[in-house]
Amino acid sequence: MVRIACALLLATLAAAPAWALSKLEATVDKNPVTQDEYLVLNITADDEIDAGKLDTSALLKDFIVGRTSISRSTQMLNFDTHRETRWQILLAAKQVGELTIPAFSLDGVASEPIKLKVLAADAEPVKMKNLYLETSLSTNEAYVGQLITYKVKLFLAQELQRGVLSAPVLEGAQIKQLGEDKDGTEIVDGRRLRVIERTYGIIADQAGEQAIRGARFEGDVLVEAPRRGGMFSFNESRPIQAKAEDSSLKVLPLPAGFDPKGFVSDLALLKDNFTEDKQEFEVGAPISRTVTLLASNTDETSLPELELPLPPALKSYPEKPQRQTFMRNGKLVSQISLTQAIVPTAPGSYTLPKVEVPWWNSRLRRQELAVLPARTIVVTGAVPVAVAATTTPAVQTGGSAGYWPYLTGLFAIAWLLTLGLWWQNRKKTSEPELQQSTSEVLSTDLTGLRRACAGADGGAMLNALCSYMAAEGHSGRLVDIAGLSPELAKAIAQIQQAAYARGAHGVNGDALLQAVLALPKAASARQAPALGPLNP
Repeated sequence: MVRIACALLLATLAAAPAWALSKLEATVDKNPVTQDEYLVLNITADDEIDAGKLDTSALLKDFIVGRTSISRSTQMLNFDTHRETRWQILLAAKQVGELTIPAFSLDGVASEPIKLKVLAADAEPVKMKNLYLETSLSTNEAYVGQLITYKVKLFLAQELQRGVLSAPVLEGAQIKQLGEDKDGTEIVDGRRLRVIERTYGIIADQAGEQAIRGARFEGDVLVEAPRRGGMFSFNESRPIQAKAEDSSLKVLPLPAGFDPKGFVSDLALLKDNFTEDKQEFEVGAPISRTVTLLASNTDETSLPELELPLPPALKSYPEKPQRQTFMRNGKLVSQISLTQAIVPTAPGSYTLPKVEVPWWNSRLRRQELAVLPARTIVVTGAVPVAVAATTTPAVQTGGSAGYWPYLTGLFAIAWLLTLGLWWQNRKKTSEPELQQSTSEVLSTDLTGLRRACAGADGGAMLNALCSYMAAEGHSGRLVDIAGLSPELAKAIAQIQQAAYARGAHGVNGDALLQAVLALPKAASARQAPALGPLNP
């Protein structure tokens, strides 16, 4: 029995294949081909071979060698095992005529050479190809810093499995993709082709004649594999490659007198936007203003920073500029927006200066200005004494300061007289019971203000201050309260600044509370009448 088993094993081993290379075959996917058109060279070995053993350096003489892909497969049918190694090499002929793809050799087995006929590039209509690229420039002449568009259309007659579309190349230029790809179909000479469209933006930084190397595409398509028997056919991946024609671009220098802060565009304008469409505002009330610069066919990085000067009595707290780019009616539009909070510190009439931004009109070939006209606003309300003493007055016409100095002097004299009368009456009032009652009332009414000052909400502090002062018989307006003492005016101004300015320091509630406690008792507490009864 053992002898029979050994005999069967020896017979099986004798019948087993040697799995040695016996055949090397080379084929091309098309013949003839046109110059600069890529074809696929397939080299197949009937064994599992190390990829590095195949020497293809002989192809470099007459061909441009592109991407090489390697695949291996093993098939078993009725205990018959078939192994295969395949090389797929992209080739493009360097010249027109009849070229020879040389024979290849592996382990003593050689392939047959292939005679390849190469036609002129215009011999085969482009529309008949299964893969080709078309490109277009928005203009063949541009200025340094001007944005031009480079559109690429990829036409496909086969099913695309994967692919990479590379950008054009221009030395000394900024190139980036604009927007998203467009994927659709077009009928060309009766054939329905898939079309993928992409747009690039190019900004040249050097003047002179420039050469743009065309965009390139590399990928894989699915094609029907040749049948090796059987009733079913399968698709296999095949590499493809295409290159667009090169283009030329003439880059013009900008004139010597052009403002270096300017930019190149087809159209530019400035817009002004206020949160409230009115001309009259209150002292201390914040005004939100947004100025936007819009430009057509310009990159957002080319737009300059906006400078918005203001009169000294208008305090500005700007936010970080916002830049963005978008497509509108097939054109690229860029913009920069600057939002600022304006806080008036004194009443009067103020003019927001005119804003001008220089730019170069590439169509008319001249320098122009994007202009935002001047705007006049009126600020109403009384200015605090402490603020008026530290704020630079607005420029007045006619060479006169007006009636404000006189009103300020009369107000100061009246305040001093009131303070003197209060001091005399305070000296006459010595009843302990009255002083104790006043202290208790003051402590009770300050509870809400103390609680607000302990927090971090500046608006709550100011509301509590107005409520407390109104309860004490004073005006509930911040402008009037700030006039009671310089320390109180300073504390109020700091809280307003922290509330309206981005990135300002925190709210100082302790300073406000200390300023209120430092006020004279007659100005901050409810007390009995200072004068006694007329009849003894």
